[in-house]
Amino acid sequence: MGGAMSLTLAALAYPSMLGLDTVSSSNDRIIANTQWGPLTEGDRDFVVKVRAAGLWEYPLGQVGLQKGQSKEVRTASEHLIDGHAALDESTRKIAPMLNITLPNVASPQQEAFVVQLKAESGKQFDVDFANILRMTHGSIFNTIAKVRSTTKNSLVRALADQANDTVLDHITVMENTGLVDYDSTIFQQTTPPKLPQSDMTPPAPPAGQPQVVLTAPPTATSTPLDLSAAVNQKQ
Repeated sequence: MGGAMSLTLAALAYPSMLGLDTVSSSNDRIIANTQWGPLTEGDRDFVVKVRAAGLWEYPLGQVGLQKGQSKEVRTASEHLIDGHAALDESTRKIAPMLNITLPNVASPQQEAFVVQLKAESGKQFDVDFANILRMTHGSIFNTIAKVRSTTKNSLVRALADQANDTVLDHITVMENTGLVDYDSTIFQQTTPPKLPQSDMTPPAPPAGQPQVVLTAPPTATSTPLDLSAAVNQKQ
């Protein structure tokens, strides 16, 4: 990969790039007792940040369909759009049930990735697209597993199940491009730089602003959550 991309990754990439800050000491604090189980700060953060992930990866998938040079990059772009449309619908279903306010835009760092890739073209776009998205999905993978294994809220567990499947799929299609530099990607996943909390937090929407909806493509194969089982798992 070129020096420009290495600099960008060094400046921006870390696990909370998909919106999950894993170092908060208050993540286990219960903020609400719901009929589906206690809701912690970590649970709420997970729901909000899953939403934020779609708000930058979905439009980046649309960019990839237009600018991707290889069939594999365009296929990966289709998976981003498909997977995040379904995941976003699930998030928008459970958020009001848990009284969680969702953002309408991603975090500043996430938006920076979109800006960077929109400015690129040709082979450079394909390489940076595959490596940035492989790195960010790899960073979040273990965190999703932790949320799934520790949450006591059945709605959050169901969302974590879907997020786990979606992220694994996206990791796989990025690897299938044949463009992933594993040494650089793994290094960026395991040595995140320290950045201001404000840079990795998606802002709350202004009062009265309509909720952004990520529309499923006509050829969608991913499906949102069937909440019937999770709803019936009352604590």
